[in-house]
Amino acid sequence: MSPYAVPESGVPRIRRNDHAALAPPAPGAWEPSLTVSVVVPARECQAELDLLLAALAAQSYPDRLLEVIVVDDGSGPPLRVPAIAPSRTRVVPTRPGGWGIAWALDTAVALAEGDVIHRIDADIVPYREHVEAHMRWHHLADYLVVLGTLRFTDVAAGLPAPPDVRDTVAAGHEDALFDLPSSVAHDWWEELVDRYDGFRNAPSSVLHRVHVGATASLPAELLRAAGGLDTSLVLAEDTELGYRLTQAGAVFVPDRAARSWHLGTPTAMRRGDEVRRYNSPFVADRIPYRRFLRIEGGRQWLVPYVEVLVDASAAGYESVAGTVDAALVSTLPDVRVTLTGPWDALDGGRRAPLDDPLLDLRLVRGRYAHDGRVGFAASAPATATPAPFRLVCPPGWSVAADTVDRLVRYAEEHDLGLLCVALDEDGDGVLSGRLERTSSVARALRLVKDGEHVDDVIHETFGVEWLDGETWGFARLDPAVRPPRSSRNTEAAHWKALAVQRKIDGGRLRSRLAALEKEAAALRKEAAKGRRDTERWRAKAEQWRAEAVRLRRERDLTVVRRAIRKADHLFRKRGEPPST
Repeated sequence: MSPYAVPESGVPRIRRNDHAALAPPAPGAWEPSLTVSVVVPARECQAELDLLLAALAAQSYPDRLLEVIVVDDGSGPPLRVPAIAPSRTRVVPTRPGGWGIAWALDTAVALAEGDVIHRIDADIVPYREHVEAHMRWHHLADYLVVLGTLRFTDVAAGLPAPPDVRDTVAAGHEDALFDLPSSVAHDWWEELVDRYDGFRNAPSSVLHRVHVGATASLPAELLRAAGGLDTSLVLAEDTELGYRLTQAGAVFVPDRAARSWHLGTPTAMRRGDEVRRYNSPFVADRIPYRRFLRIEGGRQWLVPYVEVLVDASAAGYESVAGTVDAALVSTLPDVRVTLTGPWDALDGGRRAPLDDPLLDLRLVRGRYAHDGRVGFAASAPATATPAPFRLVCPPGWSVAADTVDRLVRYAEEHDLGLLCVALDEDGDGVLSGRLERTSSVARALRLVKDGEHVDDVIHETFGVEWLDGETWGFARLDPAVRPPRSSRNTEAAHWKALAVQRKIDGGRLRSRLAALEKEAAALRKEAAKGRRDTERWRAKAEQWRAEAVRLRRERDLTVVRRAIRKADHLFRKRGEPPST
């Protein structure tokens, strides 16, 4: 049975981030219907704001479907609506209690009435079809985040007049507004988009990196589903929001037809090292994908990499404790456990302690009530957001030290949405654990139709794979047997034990590979003897290659890949087709 409700949906289905499944119309060749709220955080920038609003007044997207909300984040004198602006433009102050871009945007979003929220920075001059290029995508699916392109121009010589900007944009001659040869492309962003073919084959773990807030649009409902802006951040708010939009199942669409000028270069380009230094602790705390920022052992983070879900409602204390304790000493340190059960039933009234019908639940809560990595919930939320993964493990089963790490690495390597781990057979079928990718579950819940199983939609949009529990380190616990104390009692000792084991395994692999290399050399000599030895040579080489592939799956070592290439080279040298 699926643990999720099944809402109705007729939204197009996109596999992972391959938005090529959609065919947006050419600008001017369609009839829009969705409304859009352009939200602009601004401070001390009246001259730049005048140019932005002048360009927005000349947009190809219908003025009747567009509103502009400029949020003045404490300018002195206050910002104002200039003479040239879209008909429904207003300037509002930030609500009391905060400051910064995220706070200003949060103020604007609360006032916005549009179907789509389109953030544009105040120092942007968009081309005539900029808003339309964004909006044509949103008419096709309700879970897209569309990103426009930027070109940075030198404004040392001064800014053009707002009437000239409006007329030039309306005429479609935007390239003439600034000196195109001396302008600078958004190099890192463009390179990232090109590397992943327009982000159509971008892995889930890097999607958030393309979310640059200078010109980005998304459905208002999707923004609410992701939790809105993190107003505690004064920098990197767009990157952090991009991460949570990923977990909400969003598809990111960088559209080079949504062009714009950026007046001058941003702080991130002029003082990049300082910006990265400032952002690093806040990003590390909130974005688990930034693994290089989470290298310290013994740390807890605001957003864990994996949530482990254990149902404690009907299981015995020992079974639950064994499952939870095994998960907490994983070699993947940023794990958080959520225990589900009727915790509200545990009141403080008088009772016979040893005859309490809720004794096991009370013992579980007593064991973990003050553990910062364990939480309690009445039921499982639909997804693990904001964590990117959730391992659902039945109580009474333990995981090996590296099980969680291995499962997550496997899911990331193949960008899979769900790993089902077969544990045992019971009267109702197969007892299994699940490693869920949060973004895949969120996407499936958005798309699933009546009568469909959510797992089938996950398979269609991300991929599902079944694994064997014993192979991946799952083991049934015997509640009557107290587990022996081991080096897993402390994280440091556990990491040390893992390092030793990996060193041993690596030595074994290297020895085995050396033997395989020696055997391959002997096979090369035998192959030169002629056709009579070909079949024997091929059989041994195939066996050698199969063994190398097996080793590669156990430890993804470069030397194994090199050995596989050598096997294929031997086949080609003999004039035989490569092995399959």
